[in-house]
Amino acid sequence: MADSFQFELVSPEKLLMSEAVTAVSVPGSEGFFTVMAKHAPVMTTVKPGIVLVTTESGEEQRIFVQGGFADVNEIGLTLLAEHASPADEVDLQALDQSIRDAEEDVADATSPEAKAHAQHKLDQLKEAREGLSAA
Repeated sequence: MADSFQFELVSPEKLLMSEAVTAVSVPGSEGFFTVMAKHAPVMTTVKPGIVLVTTESGEEQRIFVQGGFADVNEIGLTLLAEHASPADEVDLQALDQSIRDAEEDVADATSPEAKAHAQHKLDQLKEAREGLSAA
């Protein structure tokens, strides 16, 4: 059996999860990474996507996050999410509207920097939508 560590998922509204887990897969801004017990310390940004949590009992929980920060330290993993909800409770129509809004932002961008920033956000939202559709 894999060693466990403490995982906390916090959003501005509340503490969503605080329990011992064996693995957490996180959509980091530089790519997905999996945290397990005794992981090296790291702090990184999180992009919109699915966090996959494996509890001590072996159950897997899928949680949709809309960005934030992940902090891995000697105690465990703390994920500070801009917004988080169970993946099966995500309002797909609202997410699709966010994608359409982001597409408009790309089309309306007036500088190369603004266009690149808007395109990056659009790409992240589309990737998150694909992750939710794959469930």
